Amino acid sequence: MRTKLKVALVHDLLVSYGGSEQVLFELHQMFPEAPVYTTIFDPSRLPPRFAVLDVRHSFLQRVPSLSRNYAAIVPLMPLAFKAFDLRGYDLVLSSAHAFSKAVIAPPGALHVCYCYTPLRYAWSHQDEYLARVPVRTLLEPLGRMVLERLRKWDYAASQGVDRYIAISENVRDRIAKYYGRDSDVVYPAVNISRFGPNPGQGRRGDSFLVVSRLFSYKRVDAAVEACTRLKLPLKVIGRGPELARLRRMAGPTVRFLGEVDDQTLEAEYRGCRALLFTSDEDFGLVPLEAMASGRPVLALNRGGAKETVVAGVTGQFYEDAGVEALIQTLQGFRPEDFDPGDCRRRAGEFSVERFRCGVEAVLKRELGRDL
Repeated sequence: MRTKLKVALVHDLLVSYGGSEQVLFELHQMFPEAPVYTTIFDPSRLPPRFAVLDVRHSFLQRVPSLSRNYAAIVPLMPLAFKAFDLRGYDLVLSSAHAFSKAVIAPPGALHVCYCYTPLRYAWSHQDEYLARVPVRTLLEPLGRMVLERLRKWDYAASQGVDRYIAISENVRDRIAKYYGRDSDVVYPAVNISRFGPNPGQGRRGDSFLVVSRLFSYKRVDAAVEACTRLKLPLKVIGRGPELARLRRMAGPTVRFLGEVDDQTLEAEYRGCRALLFTSDEDFGLVPLEAMASGRPVLALNRGGAKETVVAGVTGQFYEDAGVEALIQTLQGFRPEDFDPGDCRRRAGEFSVERFRCGVEAVLKRELGRDL
């Protein structure tokens, strides 16, 4: 008689809420008895439902000055993951955009990595990150040397994974290019039952909406500047180091709502004119949440949005990351050209059931047994 499969979940860090944390929660729903190993855990910055997780944090949790400074803990994260003792587990399932794939699975255990991307700042987006280095002429050469060493470490760590699951075709290509590894694509899920259009389809708000962590690479400034120049109402949900700069550049038609609870988020999706998605994302759950709410998406024609938004049916693309292309798209946008039913049906193709079936199929194949 087979013994019950013992599973450990591993995640980079739990100090904010975004797409990767949503995926982690769905993985935990599949394996509700699995503990979650992570570097730092701050439940105050996560939805209450994360309280049910059995979270086992690293030694970095005991250094208060590091808990809110991601840049400071980066050099220590590989050591933190290697220090975890995972003896006794049959399956190690890492949820990784950075270092959690470096965790050491015990002998005989299977290590499957659900990969959001190989390290963006070391591989696919290094020039973009180096462009923001202060005193660039002096520090960029040092930055390139550091990233070269990081790439060597990351490649070596990537080879310890038995099988990869990629979040998108976009990321599957990166895994093949940078790690020399094949992977299965399993798209993350949007909880279609959580979102929905307004009961009266004619009730459409005037405001455009951005839902994003406020980091420079998210390009939220393009949405803020475009709506300010066109005097269009815009609501921005999220927080991050860019907030102060975005506030300074915003005109009176732009409102910053900060982080909001689930009910407020759902209401803002339902009531918006359209979602503005300005980032080159590895995948991006936010456009699917907007579409599940019956709202169209105006997206930069890069990255994961190309795998979710259907041009002319559930939204429109603009081609250039600069603000002028977004302004032209906003000027020509007509919300009445988009059917909320079409948007919702497209989001339904990325269901929780489809996600779970995809992950289960990979795990069963690799384990050679039922879960």
